[in-house]
Amino acid sequence: MLRTSLTLSALVFVAACAPVESGSRPDPALAGPAVKVIGEAESCINNQRIRHTRVRSDQVIDFEMSGGDVYRNILPNRCPRLGFEEAFSYQTSINRLCNTEIIYVLEQTGGGVPRRGAGCGLGDFVPVEYVDDE
Repeated sequence: MLRTSLTLSALVFVAACAPVESGSRPDPALAGPAVKVIGEAESCINNQRIRHTRVRSDQVIDFEMSGGDVYRNILPNRCPRLGFEEAFSYQTSINRLCNTEIIYVLEQTGGGVPRRGAGCGLGDFVPVEYVDDE
C-alpha cells in the first residue's frame, strides 16, 4: 500500500513538472489598446466613413470612423505579415466594406512600390470604445 502511494505521488510530481503545451495561441482580441464592446457586431461598415485604420496585429484591425465611432475587426485567421507591414488594401463594388471581403497586405520591398501580399478574409465589425488606463 505504501509502495502504491509513493508511486502515485511520484507520478503526480512528474505531471506537475511537465511542460505546458506551447501550441495555445493568445486571444487576438487582446491586441492593441484595451476596448469595451458597446454594441452588436455588424457585417458591414460604410467605407466612405472610414477615417483611419490601425493594424494591431496579424489578426486585429481597428477602423476609426468619422464621427468618432470605432469598429474592431478580428479576422477569423492570422493574416501573414499584416502586423509587420501595418498596411492593406481592398476593393469593393459598393460603398460598404463587409465581412465577406478580402483584404490584401501591402508589402514594402526595398523602398519601391508596395506589392500585394497575402489575401485574408475579414471578420465582423464590432463597435468598441477605447478604455483609458488611468
